[in-house]
Amino acid sequence: MIHKTAIIDSKAKIASNAEIGPYCIIGPNVEIGEKTIIKSHVNISVSAKIGKGNKIYPFVSINEPQDLKYNGEPTNLVIGDNNKIREYVTINSGTAGGGGKTVIGDNCLFMISSHIAHDCQVGNNVIIANNVPLGGHVILEDNVIIGGNSAVQQFTRIGKMAMIGGMTGVLHDVIPYGLSTGNRNSLQGLNLIGLRRAKFDNKDILGLSEAYKEIFVTKNIIENISKLNSSFKDNPLVKNVIDFITKDKKRSICTPFS
Repeated sequence: MIHKTAIIDSKAKIASNAEIGPYCIIGPNVEIGEKTIIKSHVNISVSAKIGKGNKIYPFVSINEPQDLKYNGEPTNLVIGDNNKIREYVTINSGTAGGGGKTVIGDNCLFMISSHIAHDCQVGNNVIIANNVPLGGHVILEDNVIIGGNSAVQQFTRIGKMAMIGGMTGVLHDVIPYGLSTGNRNSLQGLNLIGLRRAKFDNKDILGLSEAYKEIFVTKNIIENISKLNSSFKDNPLVKNVIDFITKDKKRSICTPFS
């Protein structure tokens, strides 16, 4: 169902059972999947592929990058399935310098006035609370939760199932399963509650807790990893953390000493 006041370019591809509410503006290079609901006053002006079962609330703006280097070149935005994008959220498409694509996975919740900048890569089951901006090129892995009024600096990575406390300035990469808070973020431990709720094996959780102490025993993290008992490296949770730390990166790793 498309409301009579919606303005939709003839080149846009809208699934027959999608809903477009009053006063929405949909540009020419937009594809909207089945059973996606766009409520009202939503502006989608960039090349965007939006999947199935999404719900986009009033006054969402999906638009060009806020990057002075952007010169109108064609770039893309891909949004997966079953996401909830609440009022006043802003999402930008990619830039040529960042790979040309912003990507959002499935089953995410972006609360009121959050912002997804150009070239961000957002995984599945991510929750971003009110008034949280992600800078350009940020990577959020699956099941990340970010508390309200936090801010994530450009090029920062946040590993899977990490949790960021409210009002945190995220300047350093946060390891998978990490818990990070602070005016300028430091590591406060592991998201043990989240791990247990996800029903990871208790043996693996205990192994991760022990490895965490060894990894951050001194500020020389790479040396600490090299000294880890080999048994830790068979633990899939520990392996994820080590792979994250040793991967090429733009930002330093958030530590208890940050």
